[in-house]
Amino acid sequence: MADEVGLDLVEIAPDANPPVCKIMDFGKYKYEIAQKAREARQNQTHIVVKEVRMRPKIENHDYETKRAHIEKFLKGGDKVKVTMQFRGREQTRPELGFKLLQRLAEDVAQVAFVEFAPKQEGRNMTMVLGPTKKKTEAVAEQRAARKAKEQAAAKDEA
Repeated sequence: MADEVGLDLVEIAPDANPPVCKIMDFGKYKYEIAQKAREARQNQTHIVVKEVRMRPKIENHDYETKRAHIEKFLKGGDKVKVTMQFRGREQTRPELGFKLLQRLAEDVAQVAFVEFAPKQEGRNMTMVLGPTKKKTEAVAEQRAARKAKEQAAAKDEA
């Protein structure tokens, strides 16, 4: 029957009594399964933890630059680990680093939340910030913004 129709006879359940078979286009079936798997891989999110290092005696402009980088990472849907490094006599004043990390957390409060509060570990104090938006939402927004920008550029050219 399968040869008459030009399709394949595929055994579905060989252990059943009698074995269950189906007449189908097996090549098309394999292709559809591969497409579904590819689509599932595209929709997966890969969360990355970015790291930004600072010192307690950071200048204001340098602080603003690092804050802007942190916001960019968070808007992209990635987590950010902020490491405050203490050297020499700076280790006697960990409260300065703590205050700076608290200030940073307040400055990026619109796009992030504090996942792990500042914690001293030897010469370093670390804090982890998590994005308020999920990675999938952030990527979708970036794609939409890029598409809108391309359409605006196309209209300008026309």
